[in-house]
Amino acid sequence: MSNKNIIISGAAGGLGRDVVRKLSDSGFALSLVVDEKNINLYNSLPDQFSEAVDLLDEKAATAFVEKAITTKGGIYGAVLLVGGYAPGELENTADTDIRKMIDLNFFTAFHLVKPLLAYFEKQGAGQIILVGSKAALVASEGAKSFAYALSKAMVISLADMINANKKYPKITASVIVPSIMDTPLNRSAMPDADFTKWVPTKDVAEAINFILSDAGSNLRHTVLKIYNES
Repeated sequence: MSNKNIIISGAAGGLGRDVVRKLSDSGFALSLVVDEKNINLYNSLPDQFSEAVDLLDEKAATAFVEKAITTKGGIYGAVLLVGGYAPGELENTADTDIRKMIDLNFFTAFHLVKPLLAYFEKQGAGQIILVGSKAALVASEGAKSFAYALSKAMVISLADMINANKKYPKITASVIVPSIMDTPLNRSAMPDADFTKWVPTKDVAEAINFILSDAGSNLRHTVLKIYNES
């Protein structure tokens, strides 16, 4: 790889846009998963390609990883940002609510993680960055969004199990654990909130950039809690 290639899923989202800009400014090559309407969003950036991929389709996710390898000469790491939130306490949660959250928050990551791990095992190293949630770590928070918290707990457990593989000490999974992020979507959903207490997405992008840096590559079993005052 002339430049280290990073896969970013959810690249057109509220957090994804800041992550893409930060990593591009840091000189990484980028393989981006976007939605169809944003397929040309990053045409002005150097050393990137973008595709609309249905990450609930395991074969499509694997094909994207394979294309990222051949197009950019390899993969250094992956930042898996696709996800979504739904409120609802346990007593108001249906099976379909849980399945929807697991699809959106877990399987969209899992379907990329599998082929990435297979490649990283051959390569001998690689970094995966996943997004958890404060709701998955703090039960009183998770109780307000039962299905969402369960799905994000699965993501955190996925990282733990990747890190538990002693055969591949240079393959690492890190988890970013934000509270409420300051995105346009969250502002429109909670217009009366104090936005100054939320987590700026640019700060999350800075943290991700550090994990992928030479210094950050020394981190192990990383769980970064980025809560601000929310």
